[in-house]
Amino acid sequence: MSRRFCLGALAALVLALPGLVSAQAWPAKPVKLVVPFAAGGSTDTVARILSEKLTARLGQPVIVENRAGAGGSIGSDAVAKSAPDGYTFLVGTSSTMAILPYLYNKPPYDPNKDFAPVTLLGTADIMVVVNANVPAKSLKELIAYAKANPGKLTYASGGNGSISHLLGEYFKSMAGVDLLHVPYKGDGPALTDLIGGQVSMIFGTAVAFLPHVKSGKLVALAVTNPARSTTQKDLPTVSEAGVPGYDAVQWFGIAAPTGTSKDITQKLYSETAAILAMPDVRKRFTELGFDIVGSNPDGFAQFLRAENAKWKKIAEIAKTKLD
Repeated sequence: MSRRFCLGALAALVLALPGLVSAQAWPAKPVKLVVPFAAGGSTDTVARILSEKLTARLGQPVIVENRAGAGGSIGSDAVAKSAPDGYTFLVGTSSTMAILPYLYNKPPYDPNKDFAPVTLLGTADIMVVVNANVPAKSLKELIAYAKANPGKLTYASGGNGSISHLLGEYFKSMAGVDLLHVPYKGDGPALTDLIGGQVSMIFGTAVAFLPHVKSGKLVALAVTNPARSTTQKDLPTVSEAGVPGYDAVQWFGIAAPTGTSKDITQKLYSETAAILAMPDVRKRFTELGFDIVGSNPDGFAQFLRAENAKWKKIAEIAKTKLD
């Protein structure tokens, strides 16, 4: 073996060492979980439950950063364009990783190309929730009232392009009603105005809205799930309550910028899976109407492909496009 070859091999090894060391030492500094919606909403709640546990397991602070706006596209785009160094992750949802490409004429990012899937955390019930003063105690009564009073009912959303926005337009199209859309910067501010009566209703994720339904401040009329909820068994589905064929669920997952080391995404998946198996975490999520999944990166990637195909069809039915 020549001296020149040995020196070349040694140089290659020295150059590779920083990458090997960084992968083994990850994380060596605080990690960010970017929530592309305002604080107080469903995505924020999920992220904060995880961040507390991840901080303890990883030995570094795991910080939740809220970057709201444009239905979640601002924060999501920021993560897509972040350095793939394992220190910035997106807590993505149906809105940001499956719906957005089919709503915007010029989407700022491609969820199928710009992110490396880490794990599908789970799915959550979406409920048709109304302010207690709305004169409807069932979905059929709500539809009848909306038809008798076109444009009088308002529905809130987490922003233009969010799942609550598209579900509202989907509902209008399939139920044949006229509702006025009022966009917010996430579930949190929408929830405040819904309780206060500034808006009439929302297609809201149970994680954020169920506690206020239980307290009596809001009224849930149905779930958008394809089958009855495992936690809210008394609520009918929208499909069986008056709008046949209408169904959708919200989901939450973690993704990294494309190019992030597979060793890092695999480690984050493993740590997250361990957290999702904890009895106290499972109990908390169940109380919030959240069904834990915890799939691996490949499983999440496969799920994303199927979700993109489904939401493309829903967007076509809803006939909604944004600039």
